[in-house]
Amino acid sequence: MKVSYQWLSQYVDVSGYTAQELAEKLTRSGIEVDIVESRNQGVENVLVGYVKSREKHPDADKLSVCIVDVGQGEDLQIVCGAKNIAAGQKVPVAVVGAKLPGDFAIKRAKLRGVESMGMICSAKELGLNEKLLPKEQQEGILVLPGDTEIGLSILDVLAINDEVLELDLTPNRSDALSMLGAAYEIGAILGRPVKLPEASQAALGTGYVTPSSITALGSTSQGALDAADAGSCDPVTGVCEVPAGAAGTAYSGALNPDAGFVKIAIAAKEQCTLYTARLIEGVQVAASPLWLQNRLMAAGIRPINNIVDITNYVLLEYGQPLHAFDADKLAGGSIEVRFAREGETLVTLDDAERKLEPQMLVIADAEKAVALAGVMGGANTEVSDGTTRILLESAKFDGVSVRKTSRQLGLRSESSLRFEKEVNPDAVIAALNRAADLMAQLAGGQVADGFAAASTASFEPVELTLSLEKVNGYLGTELSLKEVKAIFERLNFGYEEVPGHALRIRVPNRRGDISRDVDLIEEVARLHGYDNIPTTLMSGVTTPGSLTRSQRIRRTIRQLLTDSGLHEVVTYSLTHPKEMAAYPGLDAGSKPIALAMPMSEDRSTLRTSLIPHLMDVAVYNRNRNMDDVAIFELGKSFLTAEESLTRLPQEKLLLSALLTGKRHGTHWTGKAAAVDFYDLKGVLDNVLAYLGVAGVAYTAAQPAGYHPGRTAEVAVERDGAERIVLGWIGQLHPDLQKEKDLSDTYVFELDVNAITEAADFGIDYAALPRFPAIGRDMAVVLDSSIPVGGMIATAREAAGELLESIEVFDIFTGERLGAGKKSVALALVYRHADRTLTDEEVSEAHGRVVTALENTYQAELRK
Repeated sequence: MKVSYQWLSQYVDVSGYTAQELAEKLTRSGIEVDIVESRNQGVENVLVGYVKSREKHPDADKLSVCIVDVGQGEDLQIVCGAKNIAAGQKVPVAVVGAKLPGDFAIKRAKLRGVESMGMICSAKELGLNEKLLPKEQQEGILVLPGDTEIGLSILDVLAINDEVLELDLTPNRSDALSMLGAAYEIGAILGRPVKLPEASQAALGTGYVTPSSITALGSTSQGALDAADAGSCDPVTGVCEVPAGAAGTAYSGALNPDAGFVKIAIAAKEQCTLYTARLIEGVQVAASPLWLQNRLMAAGIRPINNIVDITNYVLLEYGQPLHAFDADKLAGGSIEVRFAREGETLVTLDDAERKLEPQMLVIADAEKAVALAGVMGGANTEVSDGTTRILLESAKFDGVSVRKTSRQLGLRSESSLRFEKEVNPDAVIAALNRAADLMAQLAGGQVADGFAAASTASFEPVELTLSLEKVNGYLGTELSLKEVKAIFERLNFGYEEVPGHALRIRVPNRRGDISRDVDLIEEVARLHGYDNIPTTLMSGVTTPGSLTRSQRIRRTIRQLLTDSGLHEVVTYSLTHPKEMAAYPGLDAGSKPIALAMPMSEDRSTLRTSLIPHLMDVAVYNRNRNMDDVAIFELGKSFLTAEESLTRLPQEKLLLSALLTGKRHGTHWTGKAAAVDFYDLKGVLDNVLAYLGVAGVAYTAAQPAGYHPGRTAEVAVERDGAERIVLGWIGQLHPDLQKEKDLSDTYVFELDVNAITEAADFGIDYAALPRFPAIGRDMAVVLDSSIPVGGMIATAREAAGELLESIEVFDIFTGERLGAGKKSVALALVYRHADRTLTDEEVSEAHGRVVTALENTYQAELRK
């Protein structure tokens, strides 16, 4: 928002403060000022001149010799090269000794032998932004209005002795998107009253009222003198039919003289809560007066004509967007606020045909849409040079509806910006009356009595109770109730005292950002001054922060895998459908979830496994001569059993890892060896053991995407407890390895929630053994298809509580054993916690192990 210092001074006394000082005060009170820019780019001693005569230069076809009166008693002869110079014009004249932007000094000169005593200036030469000038003034010299007084400084005439404060507003401070909003803020900071603009009651007729609130559904204008005069208002549809000439109520009749009334219907009640209109007849569309153009240009808006400029001026003044319809182009004497119809189109003021969607809010007459509500008007009712009758609209549209329409059509305007942030309902009628009054003054219009209005909601100000104790408690101050009251008086907030050193605050509707008592406390802090708030220690109950159990487990997993030499990666949640088909992951029955509008086929489906992307990482590194890859990822998969989604998919957190290449690099102590299944299993065992996941069992499995003979299901099996499947570990299927051009690659993928459920995450302490252990080794020959894991479980159960540990230290196969046989060597350690074991006790326990293996697996003891 650009705030002109001169314009601001019309509403609040800023004497004694420069624009820079105001900017500092605004910034310190919570509204940041990005920059203070002077409109004067270096203009000095440029005056308004009158071209008394223009003659062709005797020696130059493109030059003119002009006699110019600048009000200094002596006419000046000036040579000018502009094509549009003519006698009788008022123009800016830089006299001898003047300066122009760029430190350009004007001196006495001779041009082709003719003396020139100054320079007639263009807008560009005065440092004005040509893009903000009316089109007819963008080329050649700047021609001033004919009533401009000769001899005045151009700084005053064009208001370029002004400074503009550019406010960087946060989204909640939409109240400051207007000159009056900025004036209220400055007035509160300086402790000075705000002077509101007044519309002329004579110009507006008997229907002029001063708004203070808006009545309920279906009402007509604010301040109606008699409900009977308002005509018929349907409380359901919000349609008001108002008799022509009803004093003090709503205007009607001029749009449809035969019918005798104008109708306003609000079909979209939630998207439009208030709609008002006034009729102005006999207007003459022309250029705006210079003062109005200057104020618009200071705010960065290009003047168009007096009607459009007035609506823009009032928009900047009140923050309330307006729209002017050519009343003669409206059909049926009615206005309806409704949603667009299927297939409906509208050519907007930028001459672009817009295809409307059913959720877009439009303003329509009896036959067609005439405007996109809150965004842009339609070309079919545009004000033109021949317009004589104006229907002026002022309304409150829902910000969400305007934002969606604006974004979908790619149309952003000063109006949509304000509607998106919600406008002040109290300004709707005030702005309507102000604009109608200006049209009467500046366009020669006659404002019809009263105005038409319909509303579907009430707009009662927010009332909040604020205690002095809470104010001082939050701010750490010792303010008195009198000081707090003074702050709200400066803010123009109504209040009354209530018991308990508290105030009942009535928040004006213009401050839609205030909805809780803490918002009021912020206002006290801003106006008291942040620099005046003392530094105090925090007090109150504190709660020490900590990680949840699942967070600690995830963090521990990351640390353990990193310490094991693996690198964490983060991959896309989207993948190619064929990747999921080749490697479905833990939930093979899950259906693929396709994106409605994917950017590419490679990122068109939500993943059900992390392994395909880990393979992509391995391939990426291999293509860059990094063949040894050890990586892991903690990420989510997305699962559903539905062919077409009707509810959100399940998100499952997975832990996946991949090893490929060599175990370690080349070293003189030995040859480099490739990683194998047991390298990855050792990493996983370390993680699960640290997390306290006991009873882990590895069972041969053949899931899709894995090597059919080198893969195991990882599960937790405990006596008396339900079996928990954690996931799979194994080698990738040879076909997958070949497709990806990878060497032997080993992966695991586990359900992190299952790990969390099975983990006994804590620290276990055990005393060092006090008594010696007795070790016994044995080797048994048995069928090669028998899993060693089951054999160890049988041996542990048979040995009983004396067995401390059992380990496999050798597996041997060969012709001496016979076809289909293997020899498994076991090292068993026996120990008693409270005494030394005897050979007889150990022999008995060991014998039970041998017997159990013989009976269960037909194992033969090797001797």
